[in-house]
Amino acid sequence: MVAAADALTMGPKSLLCATPGAHEHTECPSLSEVDELTTYLLVDGENLDATLGSSILGGRPNPDQRPRWERVLTFAQQVWAQPVRGLFFLNASSGSLPMPFVQALVAIGFTPVPLAGETHQKVVDIGISKMLDAIAESGGDVLLASHDGDFAPGAARLVELGRQVGLLAFREFTSSSLTTLGLQVFDLEYDVEAFNVRLPRLRIIPVDEFDPVAYL
Repeated sequence: MVAAADALTMGPKSLLCATPGAHEHTECPSLSEVDELTTYLLVDGENLDATLGSSILGGRPNPDQRPRWERVLTFAQQVWAQPVRGLFFLNASSGSLPMPFVQALVAIGFTPVPLAGETHQKVVDIGISKMLDAIAESGGDVLLASHDGDFAPGAARLVELGRQVGLLAFREFTSSSLTTLGLQVFDLEYDVEAFNVRLPRLRIIPVDEFDPVAYL
């Protein structure tokens, strides 16, 4: 396993790529060397954690209520049947990182992207927006794990360029600025199956999917 400290200091040509169905990883080429058949999985960890805790659970999630990130990575590999490069953006403005979590991310094939800035800066939003712009210039498809409408301009640009762009999120909390772009939306719980437990969500149920037994 690559040490977390090494993973956080690797140059762009040393970022980890995941291989399907294994804990084995190969070195990724630099961004400029990756062709447009690559899926970039961009995870807004701050946004997902806030939505899960505040909007769904009403409090800090227990360990068993958090996403299984290896399933998210596998889903990203399978959805368009092409290699995936998972980038997990973290707010490190406090000067520290949750190292056990960071090491776990590296172990399953994610590349953590710890960002820091001034207190008034939304560092994760800035970082992901820059990444969307870079992908637009270099090539690649995008799966964005976030509900944040701030990413709509970058996503819209990729759509205009003919790229595949999808969202991994809780559908009911996704910004309309994103959903009105016609992006493919994959629900983290129902489509990705990223959780070990059923979350206490109130959602609109298509009548063909309604299971009355669940209410007995």
